[in-house]
Order: sequence, then C-alpha cells, then structure tokens
Amino acid sequence: MTQAPKGVSRRRFLRGAAALASSAGLAAAMLPRRATAAGEEGRAASPPEGFSPLSKPGEIVKATQGDDLLALMQPNRLWPKPEVAREMLTRALSTFTGEADLVGSLRKFIHPEDTVALKVNGIGGQSGGTMAVNFELILPMVQGLIELGVPAEKITLYEQFGAHMLGTRTRKDKLPRGVRLGIHGNVDSTMRPIEVHPGIRTRYVRFLTEATAVINMALLKDHSICGYTGCLKNMAQGSIVNPSDHHGNAGSPMIAELYGHEILRSRVRLHITDGYKLIYDEGPLDKNPRRRILHGAVYVSTDPVAMDTYGRGLIEQARADNGLRTLKQAGREPDYIRVAGEEGLGVHDASRLRVIESQGPPPSEPTKREAPAR
Repeated sequence: MTQAPKGVSRRRFLRGAAALASSAGLAAAMLPRRATAAGEEGRAASPPEGFSPLSKPGEIVKATQGDDLLALMQPNRLWPKPEVAREMLTRALSTFTGEADLVGSLRKFIHPEDTVALKVNGIGGQSGGTMAVNFELILPMVQGLIELGVPAEKITLYEQFGAHMLGTRTRKDKLPRGVRLGIHGNVDSTMRPIEVHPGIRTRYVRFLTEATAVINMALLKDHSICGYTGCLKNMAQGSIVNPSDHHGNAGSPMIAELYGHEILRSRVRLHITDGYKLIYDEGPLDKNPRRRILHGAVYVSTDPVAMDTYGRGLIEQARADNGLRTLKQAGREPDYIRVAGEEGLGVHDASRLRVIESQGPPPSEPTKREAPAR
C-alpha cells in the first residue's frame, strides 16, 4: 500500500491521492510516489520512486587540461573558453560516474521528474569583481538537464541578490527558454521560522524548498569571516534568510548545522566546484587581483565535507606559497568543516579522501598572451 510521505498525515495523503485517482481514472493504490518538496508539508525531499541518486563519500574528481593554464582561458584571462569548460565538466562527471557523456552522467543524480535548483555563487563577481561561478560551466549544466528530460520550467538558478547573479554573467535571455532565475534577497521563504542553531531562528528560501534536487556550484575562496567558502557555506548560508546571524565564531558550528538539516541535506545531490581561479586571501570579494590566481580545474563530488577539506588545503598552500599565515593563525579557521565531518555529513579525514585526477589534452588553439583585464 502507498505510504504517506514523511510529515504528511495519512488522512490528508489518502484524501489527496483519492482525488488524483478519480481524475485520472486510476485506483489510489496504483499511484506512484512523486518527489516530495517542502510545499507538501514535508521537510525532507524524496527522490522519485525507484530512483537512488549516486553518492560516493570521500571521493573527488579533479579534471584538468594541460599545464598551460592561460590556454584554458579567454583572452582576458578571467573566464574559461566555453568549449574548454564544457569538455572539462563532461570529463569530470564522466570520470566520477563511469558514464560516457554529460547527460548520462547527470542521469546518475537527477531524474526527469525532479524539480531542480542550481545554487550558484556570484558574490565575488559583483561591482567589477571576477571571482564568480563561470557561465561557461552553468550553461552546459542547464542544457544537460534539459537533454536529460527535465522540463526547462522545472529548472531554477538561484542566488541571494541580483548583483550576485549578474556576477556569474547569467541572464535569462542567455538561458534556454523557460529556465527561471531566482533572487531571494534574504526574504523569499514560504516556511515557518525554525531554530537550526539554538537561539537563532531562520527560514530556508523558497527556491531551495520548492526543489526536490539541488546541484551546488561553488568556488575555491578565502573568506574574511569564516576562513573558507566552498560547498558547505555556499549551500548553507546562501539558502537562508539571515546568513549574517550565523557568522559568529567563524561560522562554526552554524554552517555545519544549517547544511545538516533535513530540509537542505535531503535535496543536495551533486557538487560542482569551479576551480579555474582561486582567492587565497581577502575573500570572498574579488577586490585585490594579486590575491587571485589561476588554478585550472573543475571538481566533482557528492561529498561537501571532502571537497571543502581538500579546497581548504589548496587555500592554505597558496597562502604559504605567498608568505601568509595559516587561516588558524589569522584567527579564522574554518572549523565548521571538521564539525560537519563529525556530524556525518561527509569525510573530513584527509587520509581517507580519494582524489582522482583526470587530465585531458591541452587545448589545440594557440594561447593569446594579451594583457589581463578586469
């Protein structure tokens, strides 16, 4: 017998199912269970019946393409070439999933019946900054989801503010028709306030709770308060109405708690980290180009703790290479990553991480050595 989704009374569920069955001419017992979103009174989301999204705790794929990092970039040295970004994204996902192409790989995480949200990160691309998730990665992800069979109208890209979305160079007219852009402005939520961290009431934003599946598109960045901003922070503090209230003590344990709540954790299926550049100090904004360096990689993981553990290590190495103190010595150690590992949200022990490197051939097009532009 079909069971009521978690958080929905059996009486209410059966009443709704009976109505649907009547209109469709089917018996209520024959109705398949659909993906569950918070709008149906349930907190945790459930994938469509019979679908189990791929998960590989502790595993990261790093895709690179040759040793000449400038060859990957457009003439301004700020954004990857579209064809390079698509190839590296496809190869990273294929290596992670064992599938031959982008659509086959996405099928391991997303079902055509899902309502999909992509949480992008553009705060470092506003006001003349350039450190945002690149549109050259965003577009093939959206196109791949549509080719998979997800209707464009069920795909939303969301960010905190309009300037952040513009930082990714994403506009509605550059996306397939029907795909939505969502700006929550720290106010757009339909749920009741809850305490995730004791003493702080919050609400998760509508674009998260309306989705049944979320793809997190994050970056490798120093953060002036929390030490590091990658997968965990992009999702946790980018999907609530009052992120500033959760910045105390370098965001620990609040970021781990926010990510670990069933409302968020049950929805996130995949993490894509745009590693074409990284900021090793003075982040999360991109105000000092001397603190921004080319890195030339795309990362794929289903484990945000593993990815943040590895990413934090990259930032620490860049800081050491440039004569800076460690994040701990600077008074902003991102301890929330360790807490997230202890809470079972992923693998934090660096010795248990499995980083698979996938290196493709260098781009065939000659590198243009033009002056950097901002």
